[in-house]
Amino acid sequence: MISSAELATLALAGYRGTQLFVHDAILDRARERVDVWQQHRPDSAAREAVVTLISCVYCTGWWVSGALLATWLLAAGQFDNAPLVVHGVEWLAVAGAAALLNRWDDSRKDNG
Repeated sequence: MISSAELATLALAGYRGTQLFVHDAILDRARERVDVWQQHRPDSAAREAVVTLISCVYCTGWWVSGALLATWLLAAGQFDNAPLVVHGVEWLAVAGAAALLNRWDDSRKDNG
């Protein structure tokens, strides 16, 4: 099981990774290309799902948090130290904390 410090670090990394994929200018061209790709077949449910995934902080944050947690557990040699269900709960915790950071960040934008 990960420590509180690891949870906090992974949550911060999940928040930042989510911001990178959804909002940061460095990936604007990639997001625009996906949008154009979707507009070629706007009735495609699969294409709509991809656009939703990359534009939703909660959708993207879930997968970014899972990827970060899995990478951390494997790199730190902790993956086999706990049952899979524990890692599932850790994923929920990391994604939830990252989502709270995104909510906090979004609320600050509305006030400024």
